[in-house]
Amino acid sequence: MTNSAGPEKSIRLLGPAEVRFLADKLGIRPTKQRGQNFVIDANTVRRIVRESGVTGNDVVVEVGPGLGSLTLALLETGASVTAIEIDRLLADALPATMAEYAPDQADRVRVVPVDALKVTDLPGPAPTALVANLPYNVSVPVLLHLLALLPSLERGLVMVQAEVADRLAAPPGSKTYGIPSLKAAWFADVRRAGAIGRNVFWPAPNVDSGLVAWTRREPPQTDVSREQVFAVIDAAFAQRRKALRGVLRGLAGSSEAAEAALVAAGIDPLARGESLGIDQFVRIAEELAGSAT
Repeated sequence: MTNSAGPEKSIRLLGPAEVRFLADKLGIRPTKQRGQNFVIDANTVRRIVRESGVTGNDVVVEVGPGLGSLTLALLETGASVTAIEIDRLLADALPATMAEYAPDQADRVRVVPVDALKVTDLPGPAPTALVANLPYNVSVPVLLHLLALLPSLERGLVMVQAEVADRLAAPPGSKTYGIPSLKAAWFADVRRAGAIGRNVFWPAPNVDSGLVAWTRREPPQTDVSREQVFAVIDAAFAQRRKALRGVLRGLAGSSEAAEAALVAAGIDPLARGESLGIDQFVRIAEELAGSAT
């Protein structure tokens, strides 16, 4: 008899008992060093996948799959998954877990045993989505690295520390607006997509978690490089409360040159970085580059 409900019915998600069983079998104790907090609630991983908009046509990059809770929920959509896992023990165990809990879909998971910050290429078809419970201690660098490395990524949803989620999605002028907000805005339109309680993790973290969704957009049209623009952003927020005229003098050569570049870009030299959007930083970088030639 054919199962008309679809292949997802053959997938079993992980709950608290399964997560602890798998961890015990592997002799794993979650470590703070690698930001390991395993999701033990099936409703939460299904919610993450639902909010991400992933479909069976997607090739999904997942960073830090751990024991496979979110990986299994992604397979329920029919998508393929490229799982990047720095912990070799977890990476080696993931295929067996997929074979046990999703026997008919296990071949749609590729495991890449490497540090996500050091990834330079991924096997298989070009990925279209990024969905992950990112390690909280490196969440922003990992997100920015993958956005830069994988232009085929169209959208994504990541779980990060709530405070980081606020920063990534913050608009200009808000208290949490800063370097993560601006650098993410180079690649994508970013929004907050909800909160996650501490009790869905094992072990429960000491911080709240948040979901951040993003949709790829074309980067600003400019003759300067992304690195040049990001250097201006870094300088502007190195001394957050100081006017741009002063904090950009190192890049410009002097306060006077910084002021001239700002005026030429249509920016008040006494403005602060927290009041400007990504396109304004692009204009500043262009003027600074022009004055250096």
